[in-house]
Amino acid sequence: MDFTFTDEQNMLRKTARQFVDTEIMPHIADWDAQGSFDPAIWKRLAELGFMGICIPEKYGGSGMDYNSLAILCEELERGDTAFRTAVSVHIGLNSMTLMQWGTEEQKQRYLVPQAKGEKVGAFGLTEPGAGSDVSAIQTTAVRDGEEYVINGQKTWISLCDFADHFLVFAYTDKSKKHHGISAFIVERTMPGFSSKAIKGKYGIRSGNTGELFFEDVRVPVANLVGEEGEGFKIAMAALDNGRFTVAAGAVGLLNACLEASIDYAKTRETFGKKIGDHQLVQQMLAKMEAGYQMSRLLVYRAGELKNKGIRNTRETSLAKWQACDFANQAADDAVQIHGAYGYSDDFPVARYLRNSKAPVIYEGTREIHTIMQAEYILGERSDKKLNRMLPTWPFDE
Repeated sequence: MDFTFTDEQNMLRKTARQFVDTEIMPHIADWDAQGSFDPAIWKRLAELGFMGICIPEKYGGSGMDYNSLAILCEELERGDTAFRTAVSVHIGLNSMTLMQWGTEEQKQRYLVPQAKGEKVGAFGLTEPGAGSDVSAIQTTAVRDGEEYVINGQKTWISLCDFADHFLVFAYTDKSKKHHGISAFIVERTMPGFSSKAIKGKYGIRSGNTGELFFEDVRVPVANLVGEEGEGFKIAMAALDNGRFTVAAGAVGLLNACLEASIDYAKTRETFGKKIGDHQLVQQMLAKMEAGYQMSRLLVYRAGELKNKGIRNTRETSLAKWQACDFANQAADDAVQIHGAYGYSDDFPVARYLRNSKAPVIYEGTREIHTIMQAEYILGERSDKKLNRMLPTWPFDE
């Protein structure tokens, strides 16, 4: 066991933190209030090589390891959850899925421009009547010659109005239930595709989230990812990567809560002394620190398993569940430490609390992960090696 970060990883953290401090922190309060952010951020992320951080150099990426992706997500969420979410969807759910399951032609056409930051990728699984129950999706893909005709709707899709490419899941054979789901690459410019943003979200307000609509969208057979009927398996593998980035982001939010709360506890005085000297405030700070340290260990353990090419659904599930719960509790305590000021936009902790709720829900609710962990413990669930695994790191260039 080696918990030492490499010089390259330390430099990545420093660069990402500087980016957050200069490009996000000065503007995020306004962006959050306006419900949008400056699209120029995408260009800066691409210039720094962040859009393909853990994608091999031969596919246009930076070629760093999977824990480097965790470091990036941690630092971005310290700025705001919206930016970590964007990277989670673009890299974790889309690009890493193409890296694992895509054909060489698909990688050259879609993965390379995404890794370079020239194009943005997103993920379309959730539907109005299908969240945790993936088999309840209603979107269909009917083969017609050398094309599939897709009809249906997706919702709660991050980057719905920004992404160029979408990894979309649809039934090719409903009689086979989840074994009849397939995965497709859909381009925004394909006729019949449209999107619409969801307004009035409780948190992650600066992020773009919304609905996708497919009306007789014709997709070439060449855009089928994997084989027909492999969609459910591909989606679950993608969620392993997405959950990993969500957990890493929660570590960043824990760090942000700690930084804000420590600073406030050292300056605010009540009853003749700094509030940090009150034991109940110390207790909340100590819980934040414990959650932060435990979450980091869970995340980087999952990342190391990814580096070694070992299936990590169980470990990633635990990291996602615990880190997101710890972050949600830390944000609540951070507001409590700030008192009335924590309930206003004068300090960032109110935004942290609003943002911390969504990750407890998406990519597997805490209830789903609780059940998963129990099934592992009872021997009712196990993970077999997939017929296509993520490439081990260092990558074979």
